[in-house]
Amino acid sequence: MKNFSTLGISESIVERLQKNNVTTPTPIQEKAIPAVMEHHDVIAQAQTGTGKTLAFILPIIEKFNFEKSNIQALIITPTRELALQITEEVRKIIRHIEGLTVLPVYGGQDVEKQLSKLRKNVGIVVGTPGRILDHIGRGTIDLSELDTLVLDEADQMLHIGFLKEVEMIIRETPRSRQTLLFSATIPDEIKALAKKHMKSPQYISVERKQGPAKTVDQLAVFVSDRGKQAALVEMIKEGNPYLAVIFCRTKRRVTKLYEDLVSYGFTCDELHGDLSQAKREKVMKRFRDSEFQLLIATDVAARGLDVEGVTHVFNYDIPEDADSYVHRIGRTGRAGEKGLAVTFYSPAQKDLMSQIEKELNIKLPKKTIGKVTDQKPKSRSKQVPDKQTPAGKNAGESRNGSKPKSEGRSRRATGKRGHDSESPRGKGKAKTGSAKKKPRSNMLEAKEVKRGSLHKLGDKSAAGRNKGKSGNSSSGNPAGRRGRSSSGTKGKRK
Repeated sequence: MKNFSTLGISESIVERLQKNNVTTPTPIQEKAIPAVMEHHDVIAQAQTGTGKTLAFILPIIEKFNFEKSNIQALIITPTRELALQITEEVRKIIRHIEGLTVLPVYGGQDVEKQLSKLRKNVGIVVGTPGRILDHIGRGTIDLSELDTLVLDEADQMLHIGFLKEVEMIIRETPRSRQTLLFSATIPDEIKALAKKHMKSPQYISVERKQGPAKTVDQLAVFVSDRGKQAALVEMIKEGNPYLAVIFCRTKRRVTKLYEDLVSYGFTCDELHGDLSQAKREKVMKRFRDSEFQLLIATDVAARGLDVEGVTHVFNYDIPEDADSYVHRIGRTGRAGEKGLAVTFYSPAQKDLMSQIEKELNIKLPKKTIGKVTDQKPKSRSKQVPDKQTPAGKNAGESRNGSKPKSEGRSRRATGKRGHDSESPRGKGKAKTGSAKKKPRSNMLEAKEVKRGSLHKLGDKSAAGRNKGKSGNSSSGNPAGRRGRSSSGTKGKRK
């Protein structure tokens, strides 16, 4: 078995790794480090949690030229959290190396503080595309003598929409640079980027293409939208995760679920883009310190999180595609530890679930919770036609006298009263197209009284038979109560 020394890493750095309980290189480190040390461009595909970060950090530190005062390495990440995480990993190794400094640059942080540190000959910069471009525009970051450019989590930068900014940054670097691209998946757009900006890159892959980590047990839970929250709560109580990340599709859904889980008595917090950077950093520190159990987050906010002790991932909202699925469940089962990933999906999301399985070439074990209708709603054409309705029955009733479930929706869509709102005396007399016989609205009645009318409308059946007066209130506009009131008033003024 190889060790870091055989990969070309100096003994002083190996000792620092051992102090951080890192003794044996992972497969991606074994394959990538020698290629990077030989100054090859590298495309490395491996899942999150496999040690990609050290695969590019260690060679950068080993090759660092202390006689230069320029920025020698730039590491671009899709999120602030990942930038901070990589910065912390670098600091652990270079803590006692004089003359080597690393600086994270990202949005939400005080620019003046970053500017003052950049004036002190920073050797390694880790940052997000937007803030890096900001500093380039200010003239405070000069990449003209850059030695190594790292694109970490490249597919996520594509997903967020950062590729254009990344290319703008690349144009500020020399053609002689070494380019390293690390990603869990390699979509076509990333391949095109590599072909355009990399020189005969070596391709390294340590796991089956686009597959989830083998250390993660996966489960798909078939549940109705209405029953999903109860199912989540029950699974949290049964599984009792040490730490869990729960993914929602939007910031609003994150906040709503957070409030609901707090009401159940769980210790939890939320992470999304609307939080200030200080708040996000505070939340992540508390989560790493295990001060709460459940982190509810959006995809982007939780991107690249590497937190020891995450035993469960819950996809409360199903991922939009296979790549997002791989990245989400990569929050657990890291560094060889076991984890569980649970994905909830409804009948309307069955096709999306199947598509994810097909793209990843996997078949997830399924579990159904509660009563779930696995059939599409019946179309109106399949209901019993009016002409077949037995005598004495309303047109909206079935043979057994029950009302169809879609009747309420039909009334809201058309603005007409359903049969179940009629008086008992009117039952059995309703006919198709009898809009003129419908009772006038309460709104119309109120307006007539307000105008000083001394008469009052009779009961609804009598009002329905008064064709001359009710025609303007109901037949002219079938779009709902508001429309009938308006037209009825006009008719009265005539």
